[in-house]
Amino acid sequence: MRITQILPGSGGTFYCENCMRDSALARRLIQYGHDVTIMPMYLPIYSDEPTLAEGTPIFFGGINAYLQQKIPIFRHTPRWLDRLFDAHWVLQLAAKRAGSTRASALGDMTFSMLQGSEGHQAKEVERMLAWLEAQPAPDIIHVSSVLLLGLAPEIKRRLKCPLVYTSMDEDTWLKELPQPWQKRCWEIMRKQVSTVDAVVCPSQHYADRIAARLNIPLSLQHVIPIGIDTTGYEREHPPAVPTLGYLSRMSQKLGLGTLIEAFIRLKNDEPKLKDLRLRIMGGQTGDDYVFVRKLRRKLTRAGLKDAVDFLPEVDRESRLHFLKSLSILSVPMPEGEAFGTFIIEALATGVPVVQPDAGGFSEVVRDTGGGCLIPPDDLEALITSLHDLLLNQPHAASLGAIGRQRVLEHYSIEAMAQRTLNLYRMLQTKHESSSP
Repeated sequence: MRITQILPGSGGTFYCENCMRDSALARRLIQYGHDVTIMPMYLPIYSDEPTLAEGTPIFFGGINAYLQQKIPIFRHTPRWLDRLFDAHWVLQLAAKRAGSTRASALGDMTFSMLQGSEGHQAKEVERMLAWLEAQPAPDIIHVSSVLLLGLAPEIKRRLKCPLVYTSMDEDTWLKELPQPWQKRCWEIMRKQVSTVDAVVCPSQHYADRIAARLNIPLSLQHVIPIGIDTTGYEREHPPAVPTLGYLSRMSQKLGLGTLIEAFIRLKNDEPKLKDLRLRIMGGQTGDDYVFVRKLRRKLTRAGLKDAVDFLPEVDRESRLHFLKSLSILSVPMPEGEAFGTFIIEALATGVPVVQPDAGGFSEVVRDTGGGCLIPPDDLEALITSLHDLLLNQPHAASLGAIGRQRVLEHYSIEAMAQRTLNLYRMLQTKHESSSP
């Protein structure tokens, strides 16, 4: 099967669950003998396999797309000039700048992208479609976010193949858009979603949530949980000293400040946890630097800066080493998210989790049995749950073992790839039977 994936890149500066999901799926489909082409958008992709998109140009380069939004002349500049701004090293620098991923400043551009060939990035739409038409015709095109629904009408009209969209946490981005852009984006997305053949979500919770917002008919909805390559996650023994872990972007919105406060309290108030350590991984964007500096100063004032590791790497080898050093992992973001890939990464290592009972977290933790759920945005409940698990190692180990077995059975990359292939084949059969 010839499959084309269109996915936004993150620039590789932080732990990007969407990028990991898409690149892992592509790698496994290639191993199964399928022909997969990855088309990155905006920025270079963050992937555990750096050469995965090698040889494919970046479309809608982040700088060009922004300039075309803000300065009309750039909507008509020649390709040789645009190419200068699409250089990987230039885009990597842009990814590190504050505001590059800030929804509140990109409302007009989000709406313009959803307008597709009618938006300010129309020449980018034409460039992408022309490139696609010059390649061998795909059997399936899979786009990784419904925020790219603006591409759907032209793709369907010109490529005439089944079109799949993944939806994961777009409502979080849209919620931060200022009005009237937020309302306009939801409205245009509701119109465009009928163009596609399937919408895939990583959890039933999020499928129900996004279907209600976009009026997605039941016939288009599909739930395919995220899977990971579990090779190498097993560990021989727990850490020598109790160690908390955080694996996500180092952002104020994702609960890192709450976990640090819980760590300080546990360290200061429980003599049995005087050796407790905290390890933090996930990278950051330009908007996160000030927040992280404040956290470092807080730990210094508490006399605990030497008990905390801020780890800059996010590649697979570094994550495996990091996860094997933990007793418990917790990312206490108050509102949860659509899935939580870090949950299954921790459980694959036998590390139990403590997560808010919110969003897709509830579904994944209950299904795996690999951790504890606490009321959202409840510091005291977080401290209590962490305290109890840290001081009851047999129970923590049992949760980790149960969770690991469930991940191996249900959340592997093989399971995700087979479910996705089943969907592709169903759509392909349906498409062939309806073609003249």
